[in-house]
Amino acid sequence: MKFRSFCTYCPIIFSALVISGCNSDETVRPEIEWVKIPAGSFLMGSPDDEGGRSEDETQHKVAVEAFSMSKYEITFEQFDKFCEATKREKPTDESWGRGNLPVINVSWEDANAFAEWMNCRLPTEAEWEYACRAGTSTAFSTGTCIGTAEANINASDSYNECPIGNCVERTKPVGSYGPNPFDLYDMHGNVWEWCNDWYGQYKTDRSSIDEGETSRMKVFRGGGWFFKTKFCRSAARYSRETGFRSRNVGFRLVKS
Repeated sequence: MKFRSFCTYCPIIFSALVISGCNSDETVRPEIEWVKIPAGSFLMGSPDDEGGRSEDETQHKVAVEAFSMSKYEITFEQFDKFCEATKREKPTDESWGRGNLPVINVSWEDANAFAEWMNCRLPTEAEWEYACRAGTSTAFSTGTCIGTAEANINASDSYNECPIGNCVERTKPVGSYGPNPFDLYDMHGNVWEWCNDWYGQYKTDRSSIDEGETSRMKVFRGGGWFFKTKFCRSAARYSRETGFRSRNVGFRLVKS
């Protein structure tokens, strides 16, 4: 079902709904397909015995309010419309193509600017991991293992006796693999995804790092086509400065 609105209030009624950005000007925003994520609580981080875990993945219980997340990673086609409308330079595609491939070579600043232009935002780490897990508590939403038949990852060495597979050495069109239980695609692999949070050790009584923290790094999640299986776990974290760009990093959006 398609629904277009130019109002300033856009309730999301269905679990998966195609809408354009809710804006008052006449600029045509790209369409985003949304998935409604229910409120709930979960154990964020990883247990001590999870293979490949880092010390910054301390487990703690987090409650998450309902929100909507883009079903797919933001694509070049969508981001290019933003660049054309705002007279920004388009990011390079590494000669892999544009269209339905996830946008890459975008900084946190680029991703956040796109989110604001769409009247949306980047996910918090808690929202991202909650959506990635989709009710699971294992290393991946697929269970204790994930392979190249299920995600665009570098499975060139064994993780937890998971199947070994060759890295395709580039991104693949969004939705090339099956969805997780929340009907979200590419939460594991393809590209890392920027989150809104500053990087730091978890404060176990809250879901994210305060904006006032001294960290200069923003977090991204999910692993990417180039990264080994352990980096694509639901709990895995990575961070870089807000101006960092890479052919391994993209993003997706959320709406409260």
